[in-house]
Amino acid sequence: MIISIKKHIPSALLLVIGLFAQTADAQQILTLEQCRQLALERNNNIKLAQQNINVAKSQKAQADLGGKFTIDGSATAFHFGKPLNRVLPSYGVSPSVSINQPVYSGGKTDLAKASALKGVEIQEEQKELTTSEVLYNTERAYWQVVSAGERIKLAEQNQKQLNALFEDLNNQFTAGITYKNDVLRSKVQQNANELNLTKAKDAELLAKLNLAQIIGLAEGSNFSVSDSISGSFNVLKPRLAFEEVPDFRSEVRILQKSLETEKIQEKVLKADFKPSVNFSLSGLSAFGDAGINPSSAGNNFMASYYTMLSLNIPIFDWGKRKQKVQQQQFRISAQEIQLKERKEQISLEVQQAYMQLNQSARRIELSGVSLEQADENLRLSKDRLKSGTIVGKDVLEAQTLWLQAYNDVIDAKVEYKINEANLKRVLGNK
Repeated sequence: MIISIKKHIPSALLLVIGLFAQTADAQQILTLEQCRQLALERNNNIKLAQQNINVAKSQKAQADLGGKFTIDGSATAFHFGKPLNRVLPSYGVSPSVSINQPVYSGGKTDLAKASALKGVEIQEEQKELTTSEVLYNTERAYWQVVSAGERIKLAEQNQKQLNALFEDLNNQFTAGITYKNDVLRSKVQQNANELNLTKAKDAELLAKLNLAQIIGLAEGSNFSVSDSISGSFNVLKPRLAFEEVPDFRSEVRILQKSLETEKIQEKVLKADFKPSVNFSLSGLSAFGDAGINPSSAGNNFMASYYTMLSLNIPIFDWGKRKQKVQQQQFRISAQEIQLKERKEQISLEVQQAYMQLNQSARRIELSGVSLEQADENLRLSKDRLKSGTIVGKDVLEAQTLWLQAYNDVIDAKVEYKINEANLKRVLGNK
């Protein structure tokens, strides 16, 4: 039996290894476009915006029914004791039905419908604005994951170079060619790089969790991204003049539609100066104790109807209605100023977005040149160390310069990608 178990141990180990390999291979790899699509489908803010649209549509459906007649029913049971039962029936039930039809209300019904329609349009624009913000946050979070991954690669590459340098310096110290403090400096840099590697891995985990929350990914951080910070990083020329009105932004259209809603409300307040006409038709019946029908003393049932036409004419209210209209006009003026101010701010945002993107492109160019120079400096320092013309401290300094230059390249390229996403956002593109 023991021999049989030993024979099966290798196959069991192979099975476990195979399962781990399948789990690693099953990790989801996401592209930027896939993340954007997941955000559109699963993001909670977009779902909330859609629910607000549904609420506005329900309000519009209610407003569309305004002006139509309504039917109401009621039933009343009564009992009279002495001495009222001597002149009134002792008991009875009186059901009734009434129909009410507004005839004229100064145009308020149509204005309510128009206002409700604007409410739907505002919520639809609000969803567009929310979607734009979510997609921008998605791209920014995505490139933060890429950035963390690039820093991990850099720390691992730096670790290999520092290990090789430590080995060379340690050999030279053993041979009596260099000083011990050069070896210790190299070890300190190894420890610092190991800490940087740990920080980079932690940053990648947090960046993945942030991205997963935005795109609604239930798997958490169990995914990887397919992109790297490569590609073209071009300088772009602004397509819009500063004076052009940025009506392409959803928030501008929201303010415009809100202004239209305020103007509708002004008309509603002015409608309060006009008369209103209402027509109603009511039918009633009663049955109970004998005598409930006054036209027939012995009858225990009665049925009748009546109609009413009411006219309400506003005459005098000490100027309250006029003050409400004036208040609304002030509100409209404030809304117009706010719209004008926001348009000017968006024009500045667009110009600033172009400037930030082009600054990133210039930074990439300069940091790339610096990296080439730092790489050449590191190579020459290593050669001079081997020839004995410099000490280990000089090589470690060159290694630090190379690491900083590489970090600058990563920062510049990620910054460009994020600024590129921001430019799409301020231009109203998705």
